[in-house]
Amino acid sequence: MGQKVHPIAFRTGVTRGWTSRWYASKKDFADLLVEDRKLRNFITNHPKKTQYKSAGIDRIEIERTRDEVRVMMYVARPGLIIGKKGQEIEILQAELQNLIGRRINLKVEEVGRPELQAQLVALDIAQQLSKRSSFRRTMKRTLETTMDAGAKGIKVQLAGRLGGAEMARREKQIAGSIPLSTLQAKIDYGFTEAMTPQGHIGIQVWINQGTYGDENDGVDAQTGQASKKPKRSHKR
Repeated sequence: MGQKVHPIAFRTGVTRGWTSRWYASKKDFADLLVEDRKLRNFITNHPKKTQYKSAGIDRIEIERTRDEVRVMMYVARPGLIIGKKGQEIEILQAELQNLIGRRINLKVEEVGRPELQAQLVALDIAQQLSKRSSFRRTMKRTLETTMDAGAKGIKVQLAGRLGGAEMARREKQIAGSIPLSTLQAKIDYGFTEAMTPQGHIGIQVWINQGTYGDENDGVDAQTGQASKKPKRSHKR
């Protein structure tokens, strides 16, 4: 069975929420969809603010009301985007308003555990490869760090001219379990490209964060359910 479906798209609307939450008529839908894309591209590939790439932007969620557009950024290092006394975030908010011509309400939230977010892990690998770090050592260190942080499993795949080789190839490493076809499995997926002198290297990361509903049930609830099972009697 092929496992080529995007893990986030596979779960969106079933066990995972949408990153853009708004409703529009058929006439306006396409324009608003392009606006969402413009906002995300402008923030992640800002022409002037190079510190945004090192800030570690995990995801950008967008909500729309009749009056304004709410943009929520989930970032590993929010201080780089907020700036001193919130000056940087005000500049960014004004730039986004000029970009689409609507009122923007911008919020920045910190990601608690960046080692468990696939996009942030992929960005970290890209930074290390850009500094000419060994790709095998980088992959191995990433697997160890993520598993130590409490992940159930992780898979990292690199594609391109690895190690400066003439011929492009793929390399992957897996630790733990990655059940990609199980909808209840909380699989986070991230992709980015590392810019190296030899060319671009594609980086894909899958992280198994457990199952949906684990936050409420926990291990104690599972052991409690197991103890409620009736014991078999061996008497005859």
